[in-house]
Amino acid sequence: MSTNTKIAVGGVAVGLLLLIWLPWWAALLIVLGVPTAAYLTLDPSQRRRLRNRGRRELGR
Repeated sequence: MSTNTKIAVGGVAVGLLLLIWLPWWAALLIVLGVPTAAYLTLDPSQRRRLRNRGRRELGR
């Protein structure tokens, strides 16, 4: 199993546990808030590289 697959499986497991233990709105806030906060901590050059990489992988 690749590293990205392991991370995805772990993320799904954590998401399901959050849905069981917390109200749905709190779990949604965590699931959406953590990646958003991580993106906002990047400096502008890192954000640009991340956007360009995402577009390249989509075939643009």
